[in-house]
Amino acid sequence: MAIVNARPADDEAHRDAAGAAPGDVEARLRAALRDAMKTRDVVAAFALRSALSAIGNAGAVPADPDGGADPGRPSAGAVPRGGGPAPIATSPDVAGAVPGAGAAEVPRRRLTPADVGGIVRAEAAERATAAAQCEHAGHPDRAERLRREAGILLALLDEME
Repeated sequence: MAIVNARPADDEAHRDAAGAAPGDVEARLRAALRDAMKTRDVVAAFALRSALSAIGNAGAVPADPDGGADPGRPSAGAVPRGGGPAPIATSPDVAGAVPGAGAAEVPRRRLTPADVGGIVRAEAAERATAAAQCEHAGHPDRAERLRREAGILLALLDEME
């Protein structure tokens, strides 16, 4: 029995990233992350992973349409009136669960290239602000690392424009 490699060959992975649409910031971030990991550039890898996570978080949708908890349902671990332990729920609706595999899955929000670019710029700006605060607090080494992370993100955006 042959072992199947689930990961694409390096040449194929680079072709996919290079062949992405010109405004595909996320694909470019992934390609840059792959390169940073190959060269063991910890600072670049950290900045790129963080930006990709921020993009992923921005695409998430709220659990319910109002974005808050359902006022008619007690929260997990809620103590009923009169004290004492909460009853053990045996219904299929435990802690907001939905019966059926994948029944609670919802599609992620689609982000435009402008949205993704704005997220990456906000990540870079956040690092620049934190660098100034670190410098002021007497941590020039941390400030330099944050400036480098911001520079990596901004340079990647500049390459794409």
